[in-house]
Amino acid sequence: MTRAEWESLCDRCGKCCLHKLEDEDRGKVYYTNIVCGLLDFDSGQCTRYAERSQLVPDCITLSIGNIPQLHWMPGSCAYHLIAEGKDLPEWHPLCSGTPDSVKAAGVSVDSYAIPDTEFNNLEQELERHIIEWLE
Repeated sequence: MTRAEWESLCDRCGKCCLHKLEDEDRGKVYYTNIVCGLLDFDSGQCTRYAERSQLVPDCITLSIGNIPQLHWMPGSCAYHLIAEGKDLPEWHPLCSGTPDSVKAAGVSVDSYAIPDTEFNNLEQELERHIIEWLE
């Protein structure tokens, strides 16, 4: 797979950019509605993609080799689905032919996420912003 093909798998939903909390004893991951301040809500892309790992040390660079270990990836994520040998959902831009299908399907975080730049003390806010969604 070429780099362009790999990158095209991203549906631009923004879910992987949400801040998460992990209960290490139970192995459960809790998503919050707080998203990395580098996410562009209109495009669903990182505004500083090439520099994201330096700017946000916790930002993960996805690869075919590390997808299975990233248990926190949303079940709807194309990288996750492809790694499990599953089909992409019909709303995925590669299936629908339009990037707008992600928002139309209600999969994008743009309707509920709050940029982390809105908080003075992010660590204190995370637990108050835990969300759940059905997949």
